[in-house]
Amino acid sequence: MNQYTKREDDFENRRTHLAQLTESEVEARFWSLLDEIVSPLLTLAKTHTSPSIERSVLLRMGFSSLEAKPLVEEAIRRNLVGHGVGHLVYYKATQDCITIREAGLAMLQGNGWEALEVHFGQEVAQ
Repeated sequence: MNQYTKREDDFENRRTHLAQLTESEVEARFWSLLDEIVSPLLTLAKTHTSPSIERSVLLRMGFSSLEAKPLVEEAIRRNLVGHGVGHLVYYKATQDCITIREAGLAMLQGNGWEALEVHFGQEVAQ
């Protein structure tokens, strides 16, 4: 097949395994396949982050380097860094109905870490 040859349409052949599914079954299959694709990426992200990556994310979220460093250090201390420090800040902001900046500043004051540990399934650090 060269670049100018028209491809034969094989859509009907490729969709035979889906033809008998309802719209909601197709949607459920889509989300199931998406989970299969994304799961290894999440595992990789959880096991291959670093303090510098986490600080970089926080900098892009509007925090200064002087604010990002202690947030990352506390997430590491509490064994939460694998969830992404930016994600932790975002989660707190959505749960408390506050801005991302307000959530991060509250976390810098020590507020909200225990709830994050509970939500993300971690034991409270001693």
